This record gives sequence, C-alpha cells and structure tokens, in this order.
Amino acid sequence: MSDELETSFQTLKQTIPLLLKHKISAIPTNYALWYTYVSGQSEQLNAELDKMIESGRPLTSSRAQELHRNYLSDQQEVGTWQLRQSLEAMLIELSQSLTDTRTDTQGFKNTMDNCLADLEKVENEGWSVEEVMNLVREMVRETQQIKRATLDFTASLASAEKEIDQLRQQLAESQKDALYDALTGLYNRRVLNEEIAAMEADQGVCLIMIDIDHFKSINDQYGHQMGDRVLKAIAKRIKDSCRDNAIPYRFGGEEFSVLMTASKLSQAIHLAESMRRTMEKVSVIDRRTGKTLDGITASFGVAEYKQGMRRSDLLEQADKQLYEAKRLGRNRVMPMQT
Repeated sequence: MSDELETSFQTLKQTIPLLLKHKISAIPTNYALWYTYVSGQSEQLNAELDKMIESGRPLTSSRAQELHRNYLSDQQEVGTWQLRQSLEAMLIELSQSLTDTRTDTQGFKNTMDNCLADLEKVENEGWSVEEVMNLVREMVRETQQIKRATLDFTASLASAEKEIDQLRQQLAESQKDALYDALTGLYNRRVLNEEIAAMEADQGVCLIMIDIDHFKSINDQYGHQMGDRVLKAIAKRIKDSCRDNAIPYRFGGEEFSVLMTASKLSQAIHLAESMRRTMEKVSVIDRRTGKTLDGITASFGVAEYKQGMRRSDLLEQADKQLYEAKRLGRNRVMPMQT
C-alpha cells in the first residue's frame, strides 16, 4: 500500500505543474485527464494531448469533456451518449421528411384548386353538352373529395411535425453538454466559441467561415432531405481537407467554419481555396427522382487573429470577408491570395 501511495504522490507532483504550465483549471475532469497522462495509463490519450500541445490548441472544457468521454468514461456512459446522438440525427431526418411531404401536399392542393377553377369555367361558359357536363360535375365532386382528404392529411402532418419538434426540444434540454452537430458529426458552435475564447494571438490563429451558395434554392427545389444530404457531403469534404492544426465546425444552417492554429493568413486562404475547388466536385443523388445534383459551390471568408483584437473581432472579420465574397458573386475566397 505504501508503494501505491508513493506512486500516487509522485504522479500528483507532476500533474499540478502541468496544469499550471498549460493554464488549465484544476477541475476534476481536467485533473483526471492530466493525472492519467502523467501516469501513462492510456497511450491514445497521451498521443491526443501531445498533438494538442504541438498545435497550440488549448484544452477547453468542451475538449476536456470529449477526451474524458473517449478515454476515461465507462462503456455504458459512452453508449448512452452515442444513442442520444443517433436519436437526434434520426429526429432531424424524420422532421425534414415530414416538412417535404407537407410541401408536396400543398403543391398538389394548389394544382387541384386550379383544375377546379378551369372545370367551373367550362361549365359556366357552356362549352359542353349535357352528357359531358354530367361527367364534369362528377369530376368536380371527386376532386373536392380529394381536396378535403389532402387538407386532412396536411393537418395530420402538421400535428406530427409539432410533436417531433417538442421531442427535439426535450432532447436538447437533456443534452446541453453536446459537443457535436448530430447531422454532420462535426463539432458544433458551442465548441468553436469556447476555443476562440481560449486562443492567444501568438498562437497564429486563423478562422475560415464557409457558406453554401444558394442553399435555400436547393431546399426549395429538391426538399429538405436532399438539403441534409448536401450538408453531410460538404461537411465530409471540409473534414477531409483539414489537418491536425485545422478543426472543422458546423456553425449553423448552411454555414461551417474552420479554426486553424500555428498558421498565417496566407496559409488559411490557401486551405480555403483548396476546399472551394474540392466542393465544386461534390455530387449528391436525389433519392426521390434519381437525378444527380452537382455544381454545388460555397463562399469563404478568412481572418487572422492579431494582437490587440477582441476574441469576437476574429469572427466579425471572417464574417465580413464572407459577405464580401458573396457580394462579388459567390464561389470565391476573400480576401484573395496576394
């Protein structure tokens, strides 16, 4: 027992200085991570922390939570978290499916309204003989029945969609510690905000903001499920383009971001340009029609964190450059490489 106590004491003596060196608060989660790091109990954890140290990326509370979940939590806790992620992703897809179905139903109703107007016009202007008019009247009655059924179906969909939204809200309340966007699997905006807040100017920090061009038109023309597949495809291309010093995030809606460390503005612009060219090659198949959607483009805004800037200035500068890229015609990176 004395040997175990001595080993624990020596590990403790090495852990505390590391917390101070890397400016890490000594909360239980952080302490457990670095205690395990010093003791060498997990080679994978040590490799992850070493990689973060080399890239200059700070250990934020979100990142510590993720590492603790991946390397120190028991399997039951991890399984529960993964189940929540899967459930949220399923609910998103189902909700979008209902939205698309209701949109199609509304379009069918509008078409039926036009048909009714035309048929009534024929009758009012006396363009048909009596036998034809009997048939027309029957068609009108049948069409009106279809219209009523369509309205009932639309109401049912609206009710179901409302229940799903309520369930999603309840899920969100029970998962306030979520780190990932359920649809794309990327880190979410909460993690991005924490990491920006922890950055220092001398770490060479750059931010890339990305906005898919004309995304609303994709949703309107192909439906929200197709829109979700586009988001997933773009997220994968962004993630595949990033290296250890570049981390991708789902910022919200059709916007993504990439936070870079140990980088200059020119390097961030180069990465953004590479991602822009890669996205032009994305093709997504519409399952409902079998048609392929390609020619997807995105606009990029890039900014560098400099001494004296507020943390919020980094996001504002990147967003300003993104707006300029869209103003100049989209599918471009701003500022341009000099």
